[in-house]
Amino acid sequence: MREFAHSLLITAPPAAVLDAFFDPAALAVWWQAARSVCTPRPLGGYAVEWEPTEWRDDVLGRLGGAFHGTVIEFRPGREFFVADLYWLPPEGDPIGPMALEATCQPQGDQALLHLRQAGFDAANPRWSRYYEIVSANWINALEALKKYLEDRWR
Repeated sequence: MREFAHSLLITAPPAAVLDAFFDPAALAVWWQAARSVCTPRPLGGYAVEWEPTEWRDDVLGRLGGAFHGTVIEFRPGREFFVADLYWLPPEGDPIGPMALEATCQPQGDQALLHLRQAGFDAANPRWSRYYEIVSANWINALEALKKYLEDRWR
């Protein structure tokens, strides 16, 4: 199974960190979402949409599109798990299913966020390219999340 996993210390309460994955205004800032509907409860929908990019990747085509799944678990201030997650690119076939999970633990006046996205189809070469791109994008997005929250909680 291929995955992306990353941990990050953020100077903000754990609840604020996890809530930023569900708040449309926050998602618009740190993840550059054009639209989102994310319901923080079991069986809630998780849908984030981005405008299509103007440039095209040789394997995936234009980036952007939508990311959607179902919230299976949500424990306020502690963790969430989204399953049956698919990326629907602006063109081409969806990639999925995947899972997205986040845990957040207090570390003094900071929160330790651990994010993991997993799912892979070895027979499909688009998956490998997807993880090459999404890994770099996640790092940038999580740094933007850190800045967004730390600016709000200082």
